Amino acid sequence: MIRFIKHTFDSIAGIEIYPIISLLIFFTLFVLVILYVFKIPKRRIDEMSNLPLDN
Repeated sequence: MIRFIKHTFDSIAGIEIYPIISLLIFFTLFVLVILYVFKIPKRRIDEMSNLPLDN
């Protein structure tokens, strides 16, 4: 089964760029989320942490 898939992918021209693009998209999204988390004010984090207890 793996040989069949590998043979199919080997026959497609230019397919080696897709893993690189996927990695770049993932890395960019990961960095943006990390930056967003560090920029959230402490007060907002406290509000979100108390949400389950508000009822």
